[in-house]
Amino acid sequence: MCRLFAITSKEPQSPMLAIKALDVMKEGHDGSGVGLLLQGLGGTFEEMKDAPILSGIFTEEGIRRLDLFMMDLGFMTKHKVSLKPPKTRIEGIPRRHVYLIRAYELPEGWDALTQEDLAVKLLEVRLKIREMGEEKNDMIVFSFWPDTIMIKEIGDPMKLAEYLGLDRKELQARIIMAQGRQNTNYAINLYACHPFFIKGYCTMTNGENTAFIPIKDFLSSRDVPGYTGYQSDSEVFAHILHFAMEELGLGIDGYKHVITPLQRDALERHPNFEFLNHLKKTCRPLIIDGPNMVIGTLPDHSMFMVQDRKKLRPGVVGGKPGMFAFSSEICGLDVVIPDRDKTMDIQPMHLDTAIVSPERQEVNICRQTEPLNLPL
Repeated sequence: MCRLFAITSKEPQSPMLAIKALDVMKEGHDGSGVGLLLQGLGGTFEEMKDAPILSGIFTEEGIRRLDLFMMDLGFMTKHKVSLKPPKTRIEGIPRRHVYLIRAYELPEGWDALTQEDLAVKLLEVRLKIREMGEEKNDMIVFSFWPDTIMIKEIGDPMKLAEYLGLDRKELQARIIMAQGRQNTNYAINLYACHPFFIKGYCTMTNGENTAFIPIKDFLSSRDVPGYTGYQSDSEVFAHILHFAMEELGLGIDGYKHVITPLQRDALERHPNFEFLNHLKKTCRPLIIDGPNMVIGTLPDHSMFMVQDRKKLRPGVVGGKPGMFAFSSEICGLDVVIPDRDKTMDIQPMHLDTAIVSPERQEVNICRQTEPLNLPL
């Protein structure tokens, strides 16, 4: 199994907090890798929230090709952080040239684009860089989005964090998502490492998505840019989230009705029966068959946790006003927020969506039996 840990905090925190949580949960993961999402950035990046940030791993030749490609598009570097590995090798961690984090000035004229059009263009650039990198194995790109950094690598999470110096102030963030374990169901590929990100939506999962093929086929047929790749059976959770909220116009409460719709007797008693019955029929290929526990974030920096009906993967939410954490195990919470009121910890059940809003004052529970916030 994987182990997951996520932090949402009013003040920027070091990603080392999440790494420490993974370390105390290491009996539950195999130490084969780590994936990090950082948003609500502090430090220098906080002063350039609208600048898209490119995150990835590059060879020297890859950087040269990247520079030519970005300059041709009109992107100019605004700020960068290069994580260059030390000369001393650590067993189990591949030798890379540079882990690149680079913020860009938008090309001339892009400032006038709508947010929707800009999102599409940024996605197209990321997909093109990924395609270029796969041609020559010299570029791996994880994200290209404002106020967002993603780092992924093979190796023990704690050793890797120390190896790359992830305790630096420039990497502090208000939203931190961390997953410990590489994709060991298939060949190891960094594109298969959680978390998964698309247009401001991000998810990571502990479990096994046995309904992967019908979900992948449905999403791939929607003609939505970005519903591609699928090196991991868990990547579809991020795309279902995007589809539910952006393509269908649902809220986060609707996402749960898409992936785990109510059974017939409960559905018939629901105040929104007609709508939900139609939703269940039309989105039937998106129903998940776990066991899966999913942690995710939304573009407004809300954070949530959901379980499928089997509820065979652990998950707990706890914290205090200003800082909450979502964890696979309680010991992860204990090491990061030891002074919380532990009697207020919540372990979401299969009908629940546990949500912490951007205000970070409390954990709210939305149950599927409650009235739905329907799109207008």
